[in-house]
Order: sequence, then C-alpha cells, then structure tokens
Amino acid sequence: MTAAENVCYTLINVPMDSEPPSEISLKNDLGNCDMSAFLTSFPTLEKGDVKLKTEALKKVIIMILNGEKLPGLLMTIIRFVLPLQDHTIKKLLLVFWEIVPKTTPDGRLLQEMILVCDAYRKDLQHPNEFIRGSTLRFLCKLKEAELLEPLMPAIRACLEHRHSYVRRNAVLAIYTIYRNFEHLIPDAPELIHDFLVNEKDASCKRNAFMMLIHADQDRALDYLSTCIDQVQTFGDILQLVIVELIYKVCHANPSERARFIRCIYNLLQSSSPAVKYEAAGTLVTLSSAPTAIKAAAQCYIDLIIKESDNNVKLIVLDRLIELKEHPSHERVLQDLVMDILRVLSTPDLEVRKKTLQLALDLVSSRNVEELVIVLKKEVIKTNNVTEHEDTDKYRQLLVRTLHSCSVRFPDMAANVIPVLMEFLSDNNEAAAADVLEFVREAIQRFDNLRPLIVEKMLEVFHAIKSVKIYRGALWILGEYCSTKEDIQSVMTEVRRSLGEIPIVESEIKKEAGELKPEEEVSVGPAQKLVTEMGTYATQSALSSSRPAKKEEDRPPLRGFLLDGDFFVAASLATTLTKIALRYMSLVQEKKKQNSFNAEAMLLMATILHLGKSSLPKKPITDDDVDRISLCLKVLSECSPLMNDIFNKECRQSLSHMLSAKLEEEKLSQKKESEKRNVTIQPDDPISFMQLTAKNEMSSKEDQFQLSLLAAMGNTQRKEAADPLASKLNKVVTQLTGFSDPVYAEAYVHVNQYDIVLDVLVVNQTSDTLQNCTLELATLGDLKLVEKPSPLTLAPHDFANIKANVKVASTENGIIFGNVVYDVSGAASDRNCVVLSDIHIDIMDYIQPASCTDAEFRQMWAEFEWENKVTVNTNIIDLNEYLQHILKSTNMKCLTPEKALSGYCGFMAANLYARSIFGEDALANVSIEKPIHLGPEAPVTGHIRIRAKSQGMALSLGDKINLSQKKTSV
Repeated sequence: MTAAENVCYTLINVPMDSEPPSEISLKNDLGNCDMSAFLTSFPTLEKGDVKLKTEALKKVIIMILNGEKLPGLLMTIIRFVLPLQDHTIKKLLLVFWEIVPKTTPDGRLLQEMILVCDAYRKDLQHPNEFIRGSTLRFLCKLKEAELLEPLMPAIRACLEHRHSYVRRNAVLAIYTIYRNFEHLIPDAPELIHDFLVNEKDASCKRNAFMMLIHADQDRALDYLSTCIDQVQTFGDILQLVIVELIYKVCHANPSERARFIRCIYNLLQSSSPAVKYEAAGTLVTLSSAPTAIKAAAQCYIDLIIKESDNNVKLIVLDRLIELKEHPSHERVLQDLVMDILRVLSTPDLEVRKKTLQLALDLVSSRNVEELVIVLKKEVIKTNNVTEHEDTDKYRQLLVRTLHSCSVRFPDMAANVIPVLMEFLSDNNEAAAADVLEFVREAIQRFDNLRPLIVEKMLEVFHAIKSVKIYRGALWILGEYCSTKEDIQSVMTEVRRSLGEIPIVESEIKKEAGELKPEEEVSVGPAQKLVTEMGTYATQSALSSSRPAKKEEDRPPLRGFLLDGDFFVAASLATTLTKIALRYMSLVQEKKKQNSFNAEAMLLMATILHLGKSSLPKKPITDDDVDRISLCLKVLSECSPLMNDIFNKECRQSLSHMLSAKLEEEKLSQKKESEKRNVTIQPDDPISFMQLTAKNEMSSKEDQFQLSLLAAMGNTQRKEAADPLASKLNKVVTQLTGFSDPVYAEAYVHVNQYDIVLDVLVVNQTSDTLQNCTLELATLGDLKLVEKPSPLTLAPHDFANIKANVKVASTENGIIFGNVVYDVSGAASDRNCVVLSDIHIDIMDYIQPASCTDAEFRQMWAEFEWENKVTVNTNIIDLNEYLQHILKSTNMKCLTPEKALSGYCGFMAANLYARSIFGEDALANVSIEKPIHLGPEAPVTGHIRIRAKSQGMALSLGDKINLSQKKTSV
C-alpha cells in the first residue's frame, strides 16, 4: 500500500492526573448495580445522564487503549449507550468500535457484533447527513468482512444521497472495501464510473476519480478521454488528481504522452496555483522539448510573482534552478532572463538573492545588455529608499552582480561604472566598498576605461563620507592618474579636502576665536576595543567638551585627521609621492617639478605636525609617522629605484592578486561544470525506454510519491542507498543496563530540524507492566514535541516508542529521562529506571559555506563570543593538521591554496561554516612547527572561534578539543 493510501489515525490525549478504575471494581460495580458505589468509582453507563455516560465511555476507551480487556462491558454499552442519538456519544462509539476486540480467541466474530452491525445499518439510513457520513468514514477502518457484508446495500444507497458529504464518504468507503475485500463489491469500478459521469459536486468527483486511478486505471482514462476538453472548467482538487493520473500513466507507458500533453498545457492556465505548479512539474518530466520547458518555466515565474508567501517563492525558485542545471534546458531559460528579473519586485532579500544568482548564471552575450539596464534601474531605485532594513544589503547584491557581469562581459563596464561610482559617496560603507573593489578591478583590467574612471572618481571624491572608501579612492587616483592635467586635478582635490594649511596654525586661530573660557574637562569611560590581531585592548581618554561647531563646514580629509585617523594620512603620503614622481617624469621644467614636489612635501609635513600636536582626538601612531617620513625622504632624493617601487611594483602586485583571483574563479566554475556534466562510462548499460519492461518502469522514482513522503517527513537521504547508512549499521545508544527490569536502547535519527528517537523498551520481568511511560527532558536548545503515550507490556514483551525533539539552534544538547511503570496487581508506588544521557552532536547541523574576506572580517569584528582552543595534537605536519580540522568540523577553508602552499614553519588560515539555522561560525587557525624540537615534534598554536551565540562557540570548541588528535588505524 502506498503512502497516499494510508488511512488516517485518531490521536487521543490521555489525562494523567487521575488513575483509571481497576477492572475488578468495574466488574463488581456493573454486576451489583449498586448505584452509590458505581458513581464513586466509575460513572454509570446504565442510568446516568448523557454527560456521565460520555465521561464513562471516554474512560473505557482509555482503559482499552492501555491494554485492559473489558468483555463484560460490551453488552452494557450495546444496551444502554448504542441506542442514544447524542452526536458526541456517537463519535465516541466510533472510536470504541474501532479499538474493541471484535473476535473470540479462535478468530470467530463475537455474537454481540451482530447487534452492532444492525445499529450501524440504521445509522447508514439516518436522516442526519453527519451521522451517515461519519459512519461511512468509520467503515473505512473496519477489517472484518462479516461485519461489512450486511451493510453493503446501505452503503450503495448512500451514493445517491442528496448531501455531498455523504456521497463523497460513501465513495471512500466503497474504495476501501473494494481494496480489502473485493468479493463484497466486485462491480465497484463500474459503479463508481457511472457515479462519476452523473456527479456534479467537485469533492465527490475527486474522490471517485481517485478511486478509479488506483482501482481501475483504464476506466479513469476512459472518463478523462470523454471530458479532456473540459478539464479547465473542473475544480482545482479534481484537476490535481487528473495531473497525478497523467503523470502515472505516462510514467508507466511513455507512448501515451502525446495523448495527454495538450491537457497538461491547458492546466498551466488553471486559476489554482497548486494545479499550475504540479502541471509545470509534470510537463517537464513528460517532455524535454524547448516549447514545453519554456511553458513550464514561464508558469513557474508567474507563480513566483503572483504568490505572496515567500516560502512558496523560494520553493518555486528552486525548481527553476533545478531546470537550469540541465544542460539542454539552460539555453531555453536564457531567453527568459528578463522575465526572471521581474521577481526582484519582491521585497524579501533571500528571494532577491536567489533570483540575482539565477540571472547571473543564465546571462549570455545575447541578453547581458538588457540585464545590465534592469540592474542599473534597480540600483538607482535603492538610492533614496531607506525605510526597509534590507535595502543596503540589496544594493550590495546588485553591485556585486553588476561587477560579475562587467568582468565576464567587458563591453558592459563602460555603461555600469558611471552609475555605480555615484555610490562611493553612499552612507552604507559596505555597498561603497563593493563599488570601490569593482572600480579597482575595472581600472586595472580595462585600459580604455581609465580616463573615464579617473574623471568620475575626481567628480565624487569630495563627497566621500567613509574614511575607508577615501583611502581606496586615494590609492586608485595615485596609481592611475597618468596625464599632467589629471595629476594637477588630484592635487587640487587633495588641497580642497585638506582645507587651509598649515593645519595646526589655522585650527589654533579658529579655536582662539570660538573657544569659551569655561571649558569642561571630563574623563571618558573605558572602552573595550578589538585590535587587528584579534586581541583585546582597553582605552580611556580625557575629553574636553567644547562648544558644538558646525562639523559640516570642515573639509572631509581634515575631519578624518582631526578625529585621529592618521592611517588615511599614510595613504595620502603614498599617493602624493606617486603622483609627484610621475609628474617629474612628465614635466621637463625644473621649476614646475620643484614647485609640485615642494607642495606635496608641505602637505606631508603639515600632517606630521598636526599628528604630534594635541589637536587631534587621538595622536598619530609610529607606523604612520614612519610611512610619511619615508615618503618625504623618497621625494627629497628621487632615486630611480624608489620610482620603480612606487610606480611599477604596486601595480604589478595588484595585477598578480587579480590574476590569482580570476584563476581561482575559473577553477571553481570548471569544477561546477564538471559536476553538472553527466559522465557516462564506456561499460555503462544503455536503457531503451521502448524495451523496458513495465515492472522495471515502475521501479523508477515516482515524483508524487516522493513529494508526499517529503511532506510526511519520511524523506530518505541520498546516502541511505549506501549499506553503511542502513539502520543495522547505525550506532545503538544503550539507555539502561542488561540487569534492569526494563531494558531500553535507542536509534537517534537526526533530520534537518528535528531529532527522532526510536526507543526499544523490553520488559525483562515476569510481571505485566502497566502505564509504562518514557519520560524525557532536554538540556540545551532542544524541545520535546509531544509526550510519548503510556504502554502496557506483557511479561518479556517489547515495544518501540518514538519521540520527536525539535532543534532550534546549533549547540550541543543532551536528552535525558527515565522509564516509569506500574506492576500489575502490586500495591507499591510507581517504579522508575533512570536512562543514560543521549548527547546530540553539533556536527549534524553545520555545513561548509563561503563568504568574502570583507564579510569575514566584518563578522569577526561584530561577533562577541570567542573561544580560544590551544592546539594539542600528535600530528606533525601543518597541512595535515589543517585538513584534519576541516574534516572534523565540517568547516571550509577560505584561505586560497596558493597562500597555504610551500613550507615556512607556520600557517594561518580562516575557516567558515554556517548552520542549517543560518548561524555563522568563524575560526582562525594559527599554527606553527617548532623546528627547535626536532622533525617529529607535533604542531603547536591556537584556534580562535567566533560566533554570535555562546553555545555555538563553546560547542565548536568542544568538538575541536575532542577530535584534535589523530587516531591510529
């Protein structure tokens, strides 16, 4: 029986606050009919009112579920409860008749069930449609042919009832009876086919059609053939079943495709999103023709745009990405790039991110121009939109996409650069940094664009607000200004940005004119900082509260310097040195050379003077003083060697870095394309569809069955095909000892967001254990979904109990608990067996991921939890130790292989991973080989882990500590 045909189960909540009455007292009470005693121990089923009888019936159901045998109550319920017309009683009776034993020990039907059968025959003829319908649903669960046989005429009659609720349940009842006991209704397919032809209600037609699909597919196809042109007018529930039938038929018999493919095309225009989605998925499996793929892709795109739920958008986007992975479909999707970009109207960042990545993968020389136009418009739209928190991140995504387009298609760079360079003055430093990185790469790679980039850079230079972007812009201008006019423009901009010089004298004059006599001096609070090396430093400073001056009147570079940021001054000194040396090679007049050189040296000298004065908020560092002094010396000597270093070697270094980056990208693309290309070995068998037997065809994956299993949480992982991944080879966690009265062991199945515990409980005693309950509790970010139901275990019996535990975050968790039970007939308290702890490993939730260096540094600075792990290993090789850590932690090494190649006795590498819950984990490995201790000395050093949450940092540190040493095989 397939998953689609499984019957539903009723879950009954058992209140544990009161003990159920014992069987002996219950029999005595029923036998003596002493009303006072009966009411104290069990509500009367004979003379009580409806409310008391309802409570009594509930207790009887719970007792039977707990394994009690109550044969004496059967006749009482038939006599005093079955004739009642109360709807609640009738619902409870349906549950009671489902669970009560209906046969004698030798397998014959109990005589009392004849009376029950007669009662249900009357219910099937009841004027109330609810009673008829619920009775028909109950009959689906009966497994006794003798009970069903007398009811068949009444069930058939229900097919003609006026109410659709009765008719659709009658169809389900007939389907279940036909499947289990075909001899009771051999003409069921013909009966349901006739019913389907005349039926008008959509839900009834759907149930009838579904029965024909599973019971008599030929009749279902005959019916579909008669109304195939009217399929579009059917209700969505019937359309979904028709799509399923077409898929199954064409999957089993490919020659039928031509007959039904037009119907699937028509269903792409359905008003129901679910029907459109299933029809598109079916169309892709039935045909690989470009027109079919285009129609399905167009349908997916419309669904993404029209559906408001972001989860639906992401699921359908994944289907489009799957289509793209097929080499023959990629070309078709390339024509739909502009349609795919319509999805960018969605405000959700994750949807936009996937859409841009898909568009970038599909871009070609035919559509890149249109793609760039749309992306430029999107970038401009984000310029003044600040109300949404993801606007800045979206702008970054757009900039990176345009960057990638320009690198792959250099002709587009000239159109993109002017628009993007406007964002160098953006308040969002991250987006501006991406633009700057793009501009730096473009100006190095595309010689023809250098004049344009320098011109635009000079235009926006004065408006740059971030000191980091300012430094980058200074470097680009100093490196690539090659004409006399450009060099003079750079000097003009620098003078404009510095303001009046000498800086110290002008600032003192300004202070003298504006400072009031009463100046308050206060000690600022100690501030905890993270240095570039990752260590902590505490800083406190005297601050003087001066009258507020108009900060906007101060030129940008002057503002940076007075704020104490002298790193930009070191960058400025390098830029001035480069352009001065270049100016001297371009201009032959000594007077002009000396004048320009002197101006550059004056600017450096006045910055040095400012740094040594008390005006800036922070004094200049020794490193910056050394760099500026070096630049002054270079300009005073003007040696050819220094000229080569400043004007040639710097650019060569950038060129090498960009080449290495491009080579790495090409290598990763090559690996990706190799994955996508299906490799066929010379000795692989060739499968001919026409020669394949039907039973072999049916063994192929059924997409509907797989999707249903996924929805039910029974998705099988790909590695399940591996025999090592089978249940027999999984580690069994022993929870109790072999000498305990109750032995327990568990398989721990870790799924994506939950953990399923499959616990085997064995009664090792000669007593019956009642209310045997598995009580679990969790430590960490785990949550028990529902309490396992109590069981009754016969002597030396066993049972499997399943418990679901939800996982909310990535950290080590512990599941602990005990098994409690009562011994049948004993008067003692409840017995308890304590279980061993089950430890949940963090590695089940961590996956390798990648990010840019800038993102890594930003996260490293932001994350507040750090765990420093000392290296303690027996591995003697640095690379081997790094690979061992990567394998143990599921992390990815972000440091390129070229940077790790060679041998110098020490190694530093950045590692990154992301959990399935979206939590980031960073690690920095700093290790060395202590050569002075000999060649066999183990690796030493530290691993520093940073994460947003304490649990993640500690759990990852514990994992590294446990797995540092390599075990000898």
